[in-house]
Amino acid sequence: MIRTQPGTASLALYGAIDVVLVTVFVLIGRASHNEGPLGTLSTLWPFLAGLALGWVVTRAWRDPVSIAWIGVGVWASTVVVGMLLRILSGQGVQVSFVVVAAIVLGVFLLGWRWIAMLVLRRKAREHTPVA
Repeated sequence: MIRTQPGTASLALYGAIDVVLVTVFVLIGRASHNEGPLGTLSTLWPFLAGLALGWVVTRAWRDPVSIAWIGVGVWASTVVVGMLLRILSGQGVQVSFVVVAAIVLGVFLLGWRWIAMLVLRRKAREHTPVA
């Protein structure tokens, strides 16, 4: 498959999707523990930092929809760096939380990329001239 460099608007959208999904993960978690919205930022920032680092390390702007290297790298960075920063900032990190975070963030961060990849492949086939 031939890939083209995504435009600025597309990159902003892809980055926003990641940020929104990480935020949704945090909001769901806080709601499931009957925690109010006031502490959302303290729960959110470690994961957003991990997400940002994942984008930089994988150079996600080159092909943000890629699952194999970029998607997995962004997901792993979000979880691992997020948990490390939670530990360093004195927030709790139980094994069950790590497992749930890894699964939910995996479904979120890899899932939208998989859907986008299918849509882009279908569009590419529709625009390919038939010989």
